[in-house]
Amino acid sequence: MSEELLRLPVPEVPPGEAGVAWLRSSVVRFSNGREHARRRALTAGLVEDLDVTTLDELAAALGLPGSLDAIAEIAPCYQPHEPVTAAADAAVERLATTHDEETAARIGLLVQAWAATNALAEHLVTGDQSPPVPITRRQAPQGVVEVSLEHHPFGHGPHACPGRRLATRIAKNMAFRALHHRDEPLILPNAWDYASAAALHAAGFTAIGTTSLGVAAAHGIPDGMGLAGDQAVALAKLLSTLPCPVTADLESGFGKPPREVAELVADLGVAGVNLEDGRPHGLATPEEQAALITAVKERAPGVFLNARIDTHWLGMATGETEDRARRYVDAGADGIFVAGLSEPREIEKLAQLAPLNVLAQQRTPQELGDLGVKRISTGSLLFRAALRHTVTTAQAVRDGGTSAAFSYDEVQAMISRGTRSGAG
Repeated sequence: MSEELLRLPVPEVPPGEAGVAWLRSSVVRFSNGREHARRRALTAGLVEDLDVTTLDELAAALGLPGSLDAIAEIAPCYQPHEPVTAAADAAVERLATTHDEETAARIGLLVQAWAATNALAEHLVTGDQSPPVPITRRQAPQGVVEVSLEHHPFGHGPHACPGRRLATRIAKNMAFRALHHRDEPLILPNAWDYASAAALHAAGFTAIGTTSLGVAAAHGIPDGMGLAGDQAVALAKLLSTLPCPVTADLESGFGKPPREVAELVADLGVAGVNLEDGRPHGLATPEEQAALITAVKERAPGVFLNARIDTHWLGMATGETEDRARRYVDAGADGIFVAGLSEPREIEKLAQLAPLNVLAQQRTPQELGDLGVKRISTGSLLFRAALRHTVTTAQAVRDGGTSAAFSYDEVQAMISRGTRSGAG
């Protein structure tokens, strides 16, 4: 029934000469028929080839750089049933250098993106799977009716949102960043294929990472040698369709130069990446790693870059770790990950520099959070545990026993939820 209602026309809006009234009467969102078709083609053309990772980038790409404060004034007044403020009218006029349909399309796109991405990001942070905009309005013979968007969070039919791909990606980026700035640390489980990631999401985890060991070993490739790049990239792109933020372990960039790594990160569609300063035969210099980080952040500023520091693996002094951490943060890293870090005083000191990621250890999440940790990763633990459980289960069958496992239908349901969710 809701699909039929969503195909009804939107309520007409009165014409306007300036301000919010002009914007409403000139955008695709509140039009019908041939006018809608023409404006939709114009709007879709504006976003068709855009490759952006933040709302600021989107504003600049639409020819409205630095306009988000004005957009925030307009957004609460954009819907026809909402009252219009003088501040919103003034904001529209500041942005509308000319009062034509293309200008209206650019402003309208950014208004809708601002509202949808902020709402969706808030839901993603909490794991709320309800649509970012719960209802829409349609003109029925008996009058204006409210229609639920529970199964169609980005509209349906002729009124489906042409900016869904961009809005979803930017919202996931915003949510993933926010998850690193809460009082309690983000618990980040690391998957090695689509099924493991979908199962973890179904279990209630709000973000998923990948494990380089799991990905490499699952394909018969040694970890840490930069040889599983194709497999890691393929998995990252596949997991980017999940209805939650995903961060991909890219090791040190698989031997690619900084510019190519930056393009790779921008193309993946994930909300975060890990880049380590470890190399197959030692450590990169701090200058080399900082250059890589800067290149990636300049190309994909909305992607959360977790800079992994491998000094502890190699038994180097704490001073070297701190120096590298400072350099990487100055180069643009959003967080730091010190593999093997466990000493409380060292954790507290490094946690002051940027959101700190550590591997799961004997301390509880609360204890690590009290030390300043913002993210706790499982690393390769889940893959190794699954591998061990696989062998143990096979041995149990051989010996006449069995072991606990998900049912066939449960696995099918996990995969279906992962691929069909409106947030992805």
